[in-house]
Amino acid sequence: MITGAIKSQVDKIWDAFWSGGISNPLEVLEQITYLLFLRRLDELHTLEENRAARLKKPMERRIFPEGLDPKNRPYDDLRWSRFKNFEPGEMYTVVSEHVFPYLRTLGGDGSTYAKHMEGARFTIPTPNLLGKVVDLLELVPMDDRDTKGDLYEYMLGKIASAGQNGQFRTPRHIIQLMVALTAPTPQDVICDPACGSAGFLVVAGEYLRKNCPNLLHDTKLSKHFHHGMFHGYDFDNTMLRIGSMNMLLHGVENPDIVYRDSLAEDHSSDEEAYTLILANPPFAGSLDYESCAKDLQAIVKTKKTELLFLALFLRLLKPGGRAAVIVPDGVLFGASKAHKELRRMLVEDHKLDGVISLPSGVFKPYAGVSTAILFFTKTNSGGTDRVWFYDMKSDGWSLDDKRTPLLEEDKLGVHPSVTLLPDELAKNNLPDVLYRWERRDKTEHANARTEQSFLVPKSEIAAQGYDLSINRYKEVVHEAVDHIPPQTLLAELAQLEDEIRQGMKELEGLLK
Repeated sequence: MITGAIKSQVDKIWDAFWSGGISNPLEVLEQITYLLFLRRLDELHTLEENRAARLKKPMERRIFPEGLDPKNRPYDDLRWSRFKNFEPGEMYTVVSEHVFPYLRTLGGDGSTYAKHMEGARFTIPTPNLLGKVVDLLELVPMDDRDTKGDLYEYMLGKIASAGQNGQFRTPRHIIQLMVALTAPTPQDVICDPACGSAGFLVVAGEYLRKNCPNLLHDTKLSKHFHHGMFHGYDFDNTMLRIGSMNMLLHGVENPDIVYRDSLAEDHSSDEEAYTLILANPPFAGSLDYESCAKDLQAIVKTKKTELLFLALFLRLLKPGGRAAVIVPDGVLFGASKAHKELRRMLVEDHKLDGVISLPSGVFKPYAGVSTAILFFTKTNSGGTDRVWFYDMKSDGWSLDDKRTPLLEEDKLGVHPSVTLLPDELAKNNLPDVLYRWERRDKTEHANARTEQSFLVPKSEIAAQGYDLSINRYKEVVHEAVDHIPPQTLLAELAQLEDEIRQGMKELEGLLK
């Protein structure tokens, strides 16, 4: 965890950028990303220097060449460990006129990170601001993966809280839930075709580090983890740089984070390439047929992006591969031919494992749309027997625009550090979701339709036109009321009428 002091410094830097004329939080984070990358380059160069000195051999790979750059500045001055000690004016000149032009030439080394630096632009407005940012980053222990990862997560959170580009950030606890429910393995090949800041890939990596402690001690598995496991697409170059840096700071050496318009390009090159897809793709509405990949139209003929993304996931998954995907509720009950056909495919041609209905405020303040998480396995041969439904009422945070926590920090998330009492579980359903999911093939079949989770047989879903909305199958508990037989009720009314008549006679006698 990063300290309150570092958070305070980050807040000051953010304010300084704002007052310096950079109001777009994505641009702020992009500039910080470049500087973190420069520090990383210097550390790699230093490691190579130390190795060469230890072996008493020339350096095999110099990140910073010997001699002078094209503007007659020693390449050594371009290293973080050198320019961090310059006074702000000179530092500003070195970084803007020498370091960034050099950054843009690094793409040829083939790494994900260097490739995304080709379009690097330096926009920090003043020497003093640059000096403050460098001083802050120098305080972060870059050899501590948790600390530098937490720092970047904190800065990503500031993008969301600024109210701009918040659509790039799925709530971290929802991502953690989806990852826990799909339980990635060291052999998985994981993809997010709309990766943004790479939150799903980061959490999957952290899950594996925690649950497979020997993963990085096995040479083959470690190589797969760093170079073959993680794949992300996006068509925003800024987000590609930010997502790549997020992966780097969480300890993944070379993920495949690449530019791609997922719905517009042919996918023959990576058809059936992945064993796990985790995604919350953007749902923009409709696309023109001409701009949509023909291989997706072959699966489901529609302009609806939410349906096209599901078709894409079926295209990309290997047989036996699984997916956890956030969709708008319209996917669950939409009446169009394309909606019904896609749901039919998930139920009949593959294996629909579960549907979790999310509270409508989960994505506030950016959107109040109702959503759900679909869990399915690609089989090409059916396999759906019963579908597990869960009606999530609360995720631990208020469902208004403020999204304030309803419980103490140690009682939030999928794995709270203390056991929750029943009234606390009502405020944070996430541990209950995981508990019930793991028992869906054992004890969940006994649940009544009035409970928070239950199973529905495939035949019933088919009979309902493959409607996947939980309210279609849920039964409401009605409060018991006393039933009075009609004869008794009539007798009581007659007695009441007699009493009123007698009362009226007594009143008349008094008036006389």
